[in-house]
Amino acid sequence: MIHKQLRKRIWGGFSAALLLTGLLTGCGASSKPTLKVYSWGEYIDTSLLTEFEHEYNCNVIYETFDSNESMYTKIQSGETYDILVPSDYMIERLIKEDRLQPIDWSLLPNADGIDPEVMGKEFDPDNTYSVPFFYGTVGILYDTTIVDEADLQDGWELLRNEKYAGDIYMYDSERDSFMVALKALGYSMNTTDTDEIDEAYEWLIEQREQMAPVVYAGDDVIDNMISGNKALAVVYSGDAAYIMAENEDLRYLEPKEGTNVWEDAMVITDDCTEVELAHAYINFMLDEEHAYANTVEVGYTSPVIEARTRAAENDFAGLNAYLPDATRAQDEVFRYQEQETKEYFSELWTKVKAAN
Repeated sequence: MIHKQLRKRIWGGFSAALLLTGLLTGCGASSKPTLKVYSWGEYIDTSLLTEFEHEYNCNVIYETFDSNESMYTKIQSGETYDILVPSDYMIERLIKEDRLQPIDWSLLPNADGIDPEVMGKEFDPDNTYSVPFFYGTVGILYDTTIVDEADLQDGWELLRNEKYAGDIYMYDSERDSFMVALKALGYSMNTTDTDEIDEAYEWLIEQREQMAPVVYAGDDVIDNMISGNKALAVVYSGDAAYIMAENEDLRYLEPKEGTNVWEDAMVITDDCTEVELAHAYINFMLDEEHAYANTVEVGYTSPVIEARTRAAENDFAGLNAYLPDATRAQDEVFRYQEQETKEYFSELWTKVKAAN
């Protein structure tokens, strides 16, 4: 598996190359149909795109984003795509704003291989608009040579155990960090109650005071945890699986209070004119062999049962982060936030990040 940071550099050039290809074909160099896909970086086995182009005699313009919000801003600016791969709460927003076309499931025979457990989530209860691509949880990655196993019973409060002060990474994410605090307090991570949100804010401020320094990290947590630079880190399960494969001293904990079960899914935009080709692309990605190639490449959990089983038994054997428990009653999926609530969280998050 290509190292994560190296993959980021490769992806930058790859995305640019695909965009240039699309621009050239759009200038009359080819009469082939073109499909524009907008997805997360480092989220696909790139050889599959070439294979799809050959099989369907088409061109694919594949661009990447680093957050749901940046993706939304891009399409708000007037940029058009055929397929997006956003997360649950953003899909809910796109549905509310009538930006998506319904999925024609009769065109997706490979969908028979999807695990029913990842279907029917609250953001799209009947999967009218979305087809699962990857799923997982948020948890705590911990170093077994440093963290006392008895302390794991503390759940999210483990992140405020002063025994590990100065030895933790929090994820540099507003929603995920507030999720940690809200769950630790016994509240829903989708709360709109300002008193509960204020309590979560205080929890995060107190954590910074007790555990200083608290490092809010992004992708750099991967190299640092592989190297054993900290004892604890809040991470996505897919990143945890990759890190654990590189460092056998690490384990993954889904705290008892519950966590975020997330899902990224393929959707077809209302701007899409190559509707049949878009369905062909989605069906192609659901093929067992293609889904297996994807999940092995990026480390995130496939919703395709056979692909996931092969990866779990061969490539990620013994790594619980690859097969996170996404069925616990105390876990939740992020829901779309109304603007007032979103602004309130953002205001408090700015204060958390600025705290000394």
